[in-house]
Amino acid sequence: MKKYKVFAINPGSTSTKIALFEGDECIYTQNVSHDAGELAKYETISDQLPYRRNMIFDLLKEANISIDDVDVFVGRGGGLFAMEGGTYEIDDLILEHARTMANGVIHPAALGPQLAAEFASKNGARAMVVNPPDVDEYQDLARMTGIKGIYRTAHLHSLNLKETAIRHSKNVLNKKYEDCNFIVCHIGGGVSVSAHRKGKMVDGFDIVGGEGPMAPTRCGSIAVADLLRYMKKNNLSVDEVKPLVTKTGGFVNHTGISSAVELKERAAKGDKYAEMVWHSMIYQIEKCIGSMAAVLHGEVDGILLGGGMAYNDDLVQFIKDACSFIAPVFAYPGEFEMEAMAAGAIRVLNGEEELKKYTGKPIFSGFDFEMSGSKG
Repeated sequence: MKKYKVFAINPGSTSTKIALFEGDECIYTQNVSHDAGELAKYETISDQLPYRRNMIFDLLKEANISIDDVDVFVGRGGGLFAMEGGTYEIDDLILEHARTMANGVIHPAALGPQLAAEFASKNGARAMVVNPPDVDEYQDLARMTGIKGIYRTAHLHSLNLKETAIRHSKNVLNKKYEDCNFIVCHIGGGVSVSAHRKGKMVDGFDIVGGEGPMAPTRCGSIAVADLLRYMKKNNLSVDEVKPLVTKTGGFVNHTGISSAVELKERAAKGDKYAEMVWHSMIYQIEKCIGSMAAVLHGEVDGILLGGGMAYNDDLVQFIKDACSFIAPVFAYPGEFEMEAMAAGAIRVLNGEEELKKYTGKPIFSGFDFEMSGSKG
């Protein structure tokens, strides 16, 4: 079987990760940080494209790495409307939606498809995205809320969540992802907890919207009435309080730091406040895992923990102690994002997975019975 060459590009808020794969083997990788002042020169994120592209060219030249024979360039997706999981060919519609961030989520990941398409065009290769952040495979029962017209949507670490499940299915259970049920967690700067049934991520917590456990920079789920009282008491507008959801909540709001390592060190030195915050986050993760077990009716093949905080043995042990009655708990510290991007493209090239086409239409926009005039 041919060892396809795949070049993965993952733009982040303050860095760009690149990696060159030959088959399953990563033969070159680099993660370069960007000066905040340099990025601030650009009016929009898409305006950063030439800067990041030239930076990648410079890195490759410095390392004497050729990408002339790359088969596929894969870009981290972003800005797209909700879609099923899988691997998608980058076409004009994906590029347009990535450029304009059509779904309203402003994040540098949307540069991924644009950069991949530029490199692919220059090298006569193909360009793809794999399980972008916009993956939404929720079952219908997971969507309804108690307010008409407001639906639950998926904003999760879908790339790493699904790749962790795919790898565990194959390497540990000797099964296909599509034949297994998992609860998969990404525990890092953000914390995603998700239920996977037979190859679909059928439920989870919208971490961009404020659901789920507390995280280093995210407030997690709180009572709506409490938030409204907090806003009124402190005379805060929606725009002023929104950063608590993704930037200034969680560890930062309580202690002024976002580092889990530093928080744990403070706790070890007797800081009771830091200790309470640390254990509260773990407790909330355990609660969310329990709710996903109910979603899967207790039929769980494994609880999989990924992300940077999964390196912490205490955290993993606490979750094992609380949740092993549901299913065996396995830790996969760190993330598989670059490997996942390459693996998705290779599965398509090997004929193991069907290449999908982006429709540009949200996978869910309301229930048929509501559209037909049902009144509450």
